[in-house]
Amino acid sequence: MNWLEIKMVVDDREAVDGISNMLTEIGTGGVMIEDPQLIANYANSGQWDAHEFSEELLNSTEIIIKSYLPEDEFLMNKIEQIILEMNEIEIRMDMGPTRITYKPVQEEDWANAWKVYFKPERIGKKTVVKPTWEEYTPEPDDVVIEIDPGMAFGTGNHATTALCIQLIEEYVKPGAEIIDVGTGSGILAIQAGLLGAGHVQAMDYDTVAVAAAKENIALNHLEDKVSIAHSDLLAAAEGKCDLMIANIVADIIIRLIPDTMQYLQGDKIFISSGIIDTRKDDVLAALEANQFAILEVREKDGWVAIVAQGK
Repeated sequence: MNWLEIKMVVDDREAVDGISNMLTEIGTGGVMIEDPQLIANYANSGQWDAHEFSEELLNSTEIIIKSYLPEDEFLMNKIEQIILEMNEIEIRMDMGPTRITYKPVQEEDWANAWKVYFKPERIGKKTVVKPTWEEYTPEPDDVVIEIDPGMAFGTGNHATTALCIQLIEEYVKPGAEIIDVGTGSGILAIQAGLLGAGHVQAMDYDTVAVAAAKENIALNHLEDKVSIAHSDLLAAAEGKCDLMIANIVADIIIRLIPDTMQYLQGDKIFISSGIIDTRKDDVLAALEANQFAILEVREKDGWVAIVAQGK
């Protein structure tokens, strides 16, 4: 399949999360953010080798947001929707016009172009996300997730996934039954499996994500512990779970919440993330209306993760 790359260049870092969320909700095939200052921060801290990047890149303040649309019958409608939504964001954020360019790409080009920016990173207290093509020497207590997200775009770098990784370290108990809704690359399901969960049901509606997750589960030798299924939300879920994870977007989480309680048992923990901060109260209200107690709310870079417990 051929894809259309949509490239936006912005100077306002505060607008990045809103634009990314908009592109995700419209249904683009993943969002990639190239932030030179984030790269420079990693290089200056010694986590990445600064010599791998040019001075021009490290000194740039322009943030590039790339997303991809399949070249199908829905393409023009989605482009029109993106333009309208961007106009709203520019007005709301008091921004100048965003530079938007379009370029057709082959699937294999898209799948590999971003890999130079993905390095091993410690995200939780002991969880390290390691791309398969990079070397890493683990510390004695490290939980190392081998990942090749391909076109599923789940690397752990984004605030929503990082918040989930940190919470999963705290809430997954040995032998626990887990359901991961909207698994993407499978990173959270794999982490739960490596932390000692009894069984993890991972599911996603995107067939590209299902294929990527299946490969990553195999890379981490968890085929006997983590299963993957193509599913519209919980349609493929079987049995009960002690903990459910949904790192999606606010509107879909709100739609999911009324169905979660029938699948929860034991501690009845529900971790939701992918929630932009302006939608936090909407998700909290939906949880409380469906008999959940709010255990904690964590925020990072304008994104929110919520831990709730069924009553």
